[in-house]
Amino acid sequence: MNSPAAFVAGLLCVIMLMGVMDMPSDIGKTIMIFGLLLVVVGAVIHFGGRILPLGHLPGDIFIGGEHGSFYFPVVSCIVISIVLSVLANIFMR
Repeated sequence: MNSPAAFVAGLLCVIMLMGVMDMPSDIGKTIMIFGLLLVVVGAVIHFGGRILPLGHLPGDIFIGGEHGSFYFPVVSCIVISIVLSVLANIFMR
């Protein structure tokens, strides 16, 4: 049960159980918001590799050897964290 639909359904159940929204009136809005969010995330994943160089920034660690390799995108994680923090602060005000 590792599908996006199962995740969204579980998240909606948790939100309704917490009493954050009324069952019939707000569930439609919530489903539409999650749908738009999934479309935006999908577009960023699909087109983002061509536009944003995330994962290939200076400071990302890559160690290659004979029997394997190790990759850790340190700077990319920091950039994503900063962007998400700014967006959260904008939308939570």
